[in-house]
Amino acid sequence: MKNTGQLSRRQLLGAAGFIGLAALTGCGSGGDGGGEAKDLSKKRDGAMKDYQAGQQFKATKPLSFSVLHNNNPNYPMKDDWLFWKEVTRRTGITFKATPVPLSDYEKKRSLLIGAGDAPLLIPKTYPGQESAFVSSGAILPVSEYVDLMPNFRDKVKRWNLQPEVDSLRQSDGNYYLLPGLHEKVKQGYSLSFRTDVLDKHGLSLPATWDEVYQTFKALKEEYPDRYPFTDRWSTNTPFPAGALFQYLGQAYGVRAGWSYQNTSWDAKAQKFAFTGATDAFRQVVEYLHKLVAEKLMDPESFTQTDDEAVRKLLAEKSFAISANPQELVQNYRYNLEKQVKGATIEMIPVPLGPAGPVVMGGARLENGVMISSKALDGDDFVALMQFVDWLWYSDAGQELCKWGVENTTFTRSGPGQYELKPGISLMGSDPDAPKDLQKDFGFYNGVFAYGGSWALVSSSFSPDEKKFTDAMAQREALPTDPPHPLRAEEQEQATLWDTPLKDHVTQNALQFVLGKRPLSEWDDYVKELKAKNMDRLIELHNQAYERFKKENA
Repeated sequence: MKNTGQLSRRQLLGAAGFIGLAALTGCGSGGDGGGEAKDLSKKRDGAMKDYQAGQQFKATKPLSFSVLHNNNPNYPMKDDWLFWKEVTRRTGITFKATPVPLSDYEKKRSLLIGAGDAPLLIPKTYPGQESAFVSSGAILPVSEYVDLMPNFRDKVKRWNLQPEVDSLRQSDGNYYLLPGLHEKVKQGYSLSFRTDVLDKHGLSLPATWDEVYQTFKALKEEYPDRYPFTDRWSTNTPFPAGALFQYLGQAYGVRAGWSYQNTSWDAKAQKFAFTGATDAFRQVVEYLHKLVAEKLMDPESFTQTDDEAVRKLLAEKSFAISANPQELVQNYRYNLEKQVKGATIEMIPVPLGPAGPVVMGGARLENGVMISSKALDGDDFVALMQFVDWLWYSDAGQELCKWGVENTTFTRSGPGQYELKPGISLMGSDPDAPKDLQKDFGFYNGVFAYGGSWALVSSSFSPDEKKFTDAMAQREALPTDPPHPLRAEEQEQATLWDTPLKDHVTQNALQFVLGKRPLSEWDDYVKELKAKNMDRLIELHNQAYERFKKENA
C-alpha cells in the first residue's frame, strides 16, 4: 500500500535561515557533532581509529547490537538469512533482532521505549514519530554525534539535504532521528489508463487535470453505463482514496490524502495556515466532487477494497485507476493481458495543475533510525555509530542491503546495473524461481534497504517505473517549510487538538466529494474547524516558528 517512503507522517519543515547550524562543521553543543566528543575516549571498544567515508567498516573486535525488527508478513524474518551472516562477515557485528509484527510495530515500539526495554537500534521510524520520545530522554540526540558518521555527512552535503535534515530539529536545536536519504525525489503514485481503449476512440494520454476531466467525459460518452474511473487505497487508511488525494493535491501545491498535515506554510503571508481550510485544499475537493457529480468517477472508490476496485478494471467496468509501478506491472497489466485480448495499460506522470510542474518539498527523507539513549552508556558507542553509518549510509552498505552478495544473489553488468542470479525472484520478477531475494535471503528488506543514490534506487526499476520516475525527476521540488519545533508542553496540547481536527477534515472532505454535504456549506465547515481549536493550533505553530527564528537568527 502506501510507500513508507512517503514522508507523510509529518510535514517536513525546512531550514530557511538555519543552514548554518553546524550540521557539517562539528562545532559545539546544540549543533551537529562535538557536543559530547570529549566524553567518548572511553567508549571506543571495537571502533576503527580513522574511519572515513567510502571505507569498509570492520569492528576491531566482535560486537553485538540489538535491533527492533519490523517483521513484514510478505517476507517473515528468518534467523538463517544470508543478510545476517554477511553483515557479520563484513563488519564483525552480530545483530540481536527483536521481531515485531508490522501491524503492531508502532504500538510495540512505543511500549518498549516507554518501559526502557527498547533495543539499541530502532529503525523503520518516520520523520515526526520520534518527537513523542524526546522529552523522556529515552532516545539519543543523534545530531550531537554525526561527526562519527562520515558517510551520512557526505551524502547530506553532496545532495544538499541540510534543509531537510534540519527540519527534524526539536526545540532544543537537536534532531533525534537519522533519516533515510535520497539523492532525488522518488514519487510512486499516479493515474493509469487503458491505452488500448483510448486509442480505439482517438484519445491521447492526458497531461493535465483539465485534460483528465475531458478524457473521462469522452469515455463516458462512449460508455454511458460505466464509470470511466474507479479507484482504490481507501480501506485500512485514515484518508479514503489517500493516493489520489495525495497526487492530486500536489498539482494544487497542497498536502492531501496520505501526506495530509494540519499545518501548511503560506509563503506570501510568511506564516502557517490550516491546510484543510485553504483555497488549494478546497479546489482539490471541488475537482473530485465534479468527477463524482458528473458520474465520471465511481463513488464507491472511497469505500471499496483494493480487490473490488481492481476487479472492476479487469471486468472493463472502468478504464482508469490509481497505480504505482509494481501494481501496474504485476497486477493490472499481468491480469488484463490474461483476461482481455489486446488490453494495454500505462501509468502517466502526475497530471499538472495550477501549481505547475512541481513535487512537494521535503520528499527526499525516508524512514530512519532512532538510537536508544542507553547506547551512550556502552563502551562500544563509537563503534555502533560507525556501524550504523556504514550499513545505512555507505554506498557499499546500501548495495548489500538492497541486492545482497555479488555472484551469490546478483551479478553486475555495469555501473548501477544489477541482475539477479538465475533462480532468484524479486517481487514476482520470476514467478517460477525457487528462491526469493526477500523471503529466503533477507535482502531488499524495508528495515534496512531504503534511500541512496539515484543509480542504486533506480537499479530495480521496471521500464515503466524508470519512464515515470525520470519524468517526475525533472519537476521542481517546492521549498520545505521553515522550522517550528514545539516545546514538550506545546506538543502535548497540539496533539489533543490535532487528531480531532484532522478527523473532521477527512470526514467532511469525503462528504463534500460525494455530494452528501453541499459545497455551499464550506464556510460553515471552516467555522466548525474553528470551534475545534483550529486557530489556536495554528497560533501555537506560528509562535514556535517566530521563537525558533529569533533564537537561531
